[in-house]
Amino acid sequence: MKRKIGFIGLGIMGKPMSLNLMKKGHQLTVYDINKEAVKELVKSGADEAVSLEEVGANNDVIITMLPASHHVKGVILGENGIINSAKEGTVIIDMSSISPVASKVIASELSTKGIEMLDAPVSGGEPKAIDGTLAIMVGGKEDVFESVKHVLYGMGTEVTLVGANGSGVTAKLANQVIVNLNIAAMSEALVLAAKAGIDVEKMYQAIRGGLAGSTVLDAKVPLILDRNFVAGGRIDINLKDITNVMETAHEIGVPLPLSSQLLEIFHALKVDGKASHDHGGIVQYYEKLANVEVRRA
Repeated sequence: MKRKIGFIGLGIMGKPMSLNLMKKGHQLTVYDINKEAVKELVKSGADEAVSLEEVGANNDVIITMLPASHHVKGVILGENGIINSAKEGTVIIDMSSISPVASKVIASELSTKGIEMLDAPVSGGEPKAIDGTLAIMVGGKEDVFESVKHVLYGMGTEVTLVGANGSGVTAKLANQVIVNLNIAAMSEALVLAAKAGIDVEKMYQAIRGGLAGSTVLDAKVPLILDRNFVAGGRIDINLKDITNVMETAHEIGVPLPLSSQLLEIFHALKVDGKASHDHGGIVQYYEKLANVEVRRA
C-alpha cells in the first residue's frame, strides 16, 4: 500500500532515502531548512512543504532524519512541531541517531495525542542510503511496525523490530561502538604497517580473507589509501553518537573503557579541524602520533 509520506531532513542520508521512497511509488512531501536540497527533491517529483505544520497535517506517515536529539525534539515537540498538527493515528518514524532517553520522551509525549512513534535508526552510511540497502533497527509497537514495514523496506533490505520504543536507538548505539572501534583498531594496524615500511595495500589484500576481514575493513581501507575522507559518516556525527553511548552507559552502570578513549579521539580530531571528515579519518589521529601517512605505495 502506497502511503502519503512526509520527510523532514534531506542531508547526506535523508536525500537518497527520500529518492528511494519515491522510486517505490510513495507520494512524498519534503521539508528542510536547506532549500537547495528541497528543490532537488521537488525536481524528482516530491511536493514541497513550506512549514512543519503542513507536513503534520497532510501526511499519515512522517519520517525524520536529523542530526541530534534537540533537532528531533524541536521538529516534533516544539512550538510549531508536528505534534500540534498531525492527526490521531499518524505514525512518526524517527530515523535519526539520538539517545534512548530522548526517544522515549518523544514517544511518550506523542502518545498523549494518539500519535504513534517508531525509532528506526539506520546503519550503512551514504553508500547504502543511495542504493537502498540500509540496515534498519526499529523500536516500537509490533502492530505499528507491521503497518509501515513496507515503507521501511523502501530504504533498506534488513529491517528488524528489536523491541519497544527506545530499542532501535539502543541497538544503533551498540552498532556505533562496534563500527567505530573497528575503524580505530584498523587504523592502529594500518599506521603500524605504514611505519614499518610494508606495502599497506598488499597487507590489506593478505588479511581481508581471514578473521581480521570485515565490512568495515573493505569499506574504509580503499578510501584511506586514496586519502579520500569525504564524509559518508561524519566525525562530528559519530562524536555525537559515542557521547550518547557514554551517557547511556553511565546511566545504567556499564563501564566502557575503549569507547571512552574513542570519544577523546573524536574530540581531538574535531579540534584538529576534521569534524566534517568521514569517520574513516580516525586514521589521521594515529598518523599524527606516529608521524606517518597511510597511502598507496
